[in-house]
Amino acid sequence: MDLAVRRPPDGAAAGGLPVGAVALHEVSVAFAIRGAPAYKAVAPTSLAVAEGAFVAIVGPTGCGKSTLLNAVAGLLQPAGGWVEIFGERLAGLNGRAGYLFQQDALMPWKTALDNVAIALEVAGTPRREAVAAARDWLGKVGLARFAERYPHQLSGGQRKRVGLAQVLIRRPRILLMDEPFGPLDAQTRQIMGNLLLGLWAEDRKAVLFVTHDLEEAIALSDRVVIMSAGPEARIIGDHVIDLPRPRDAAEVRLDPRFHALHRRIWDQLRAEVAKTYEEGAAR
Repeated sequence: MDLAVRRPPDGAAAGGLPVGAVALHEVSVAFAIRGAPAYKAVAPTSLAVAEGAFVAIVGPTGCGKSTLLNAVAGLLQPAGGWVEIFGERLAGLNGRAGYLFQQDALMPWKTALDNVAIALEVAGTPRREAVAAARDWLGKVGLARFAERYPHQLSGGQRKRVGLAQVLIRRPRILLMDEPFGPLDAQTRQIMGNLLLGLWAEDRKAVLFVTHDLEEAIALSDRVVIMSAGPEARIIGDHVIDLPRPRDAAEVRLDPRFHALHRRIWDQLRAEVAKTYEEGAAR
């Protein structure tokens, strides 16, 4: 693909997409493989995420969901196309985004308080101010009494809460989440979902949320984007989730509209999931 792309006109993001928090314009991703042609992970893909929107990305294993998230974070350079953040072309790391990974990034030798405070300290915030802010954020995620505990003294759900506070304390305008609740049991996932929705409602950051759990995607988001099976994965569906807010991540699943949305999205998604299993069985 020709990399000599032009800057979009004022008031519009790449490819005519509206200016918002995130705009992907014909972004493609390929990985070099020694002694073989490059692996084309993601075909040219466009996606717009408005300010304050909660967008979930679902798709079969290996379809490039996390790869797109990494492109938005500035952790990888697209093979083609470009990413825009609030109308500006991304060059290097995305300093306006916070990234919560599936595996927590807590330092085992630091307490929960220090793990949260360090997110500000590395940016130059004085220690006393960083610690005060960290205490406040631990309170927001329900861990005020656990500030002096080390990661090995916390449950999986509690560590996720520390990780969430660690990301949000820097007040990013975009929140990137890659299977953040994947390792947790179903009950804890729903509790974490409600915590996330409560914190999100306070300032409505733009959220890109990658998950394999379609029910979780519908319960949390404003839109569910479907990616096809790879290689050369692409977006094949974009569904508006018109369930009223505020929501309870558990109770909303009892809504008849929730079930109708699940059926409609799964009808499109299951064929892509089946392709992944068929290809694996053929190898």
